[in-house]
Amino acid sequence: MDIGAGTGIATTLLHQRGAHVLAVEPGDGMTAEFRRAHPHIPIVRGNGNALPLATASADFLTYAQSWHWTDPTHSVPEALRVLRPGGALALWWNTDALDVPWIAAAATRAERYLGIDQVVETSGSGARAAATLAADPSGRLTFARRQVRWSRRVPLDTHLANIGSHSAFLVLGEERTAAFLAEERRHLLPTFPDGIVEETYVVDLLVATRS
Repeated sequence: MDIGAGTGIATTLLHQRGAHVLAVEPGDGMTAEFRRAHPHIPIVRGNGNALPLATASADFLTYAQSWHWTDPTHSVPEALRVLRPGGALALWWNTDALDVPWIAAAATRAERYLGIDQVVETSGSGARAAATLAADPSGRLTFARRQVRWSRRVPLDTHLANIGSHSAFLVLGEERTAAFLAEERRHLLPTFPDGIVEETYVVDLLVATRS
C-alpha cells in the first residue's frame, strides 16, 4: 500500500518491481492525474491518519515523501493496525546533499528568500535519533535508517523548474518565484557555464517491522 501516492511516481516504480500495489491519496487533483496516468493500478481516496484499509491487510506500507503530512499520534497506530505480523513500514524523503558547497549556498539563498529554516541532513547519531523521533514520537516503532546518495545531470532550465515546483514557491506567487529563479540562474551559471547542473541528493530511508 503506497500512502500519499500523489501522481504515482513511487507507486509505479513499486509496481514495475513486481509488487501488487494499492495507492491511497487524499487529493482530488492528484487522484485524477494518477488515474489518468496509471489506469492499471488501483487507487482509493484516504490519508495516513485514517487509512481506508482492512486490519492486517498489508505486507508493506510505503510513504514516499508523505509521512510528514500525517499526525504520528494517528498514523503510527493506523500503520500498525493495517500491517500484517512481520510486515514493514517504509518512510523516505529525497533531500538535497547539503555537504556539496553550491547546493548548501543555494539552500541558504532559498531560506533567506522564503524566510524559512532549511532542514540540514547529516549522518551522525544525533541526526538518526532526530529522524526516528520525528517519525514516531511515541517510540512504538523501532526504525532502521539508511541514507542513499545519488546524482543526476539536468539542464539548468529543468533544475530551476524543479525548484519552482516546490510547495513553498507555489504559494509564493508567480511574480516573486520568477524573480527568485532569475536571480538563481545568475548565481548558478558561473558554476555550470555549459548549462548542465549536476544535482546531488540523499534519500533518507526509515524502515520498521511489525512484530
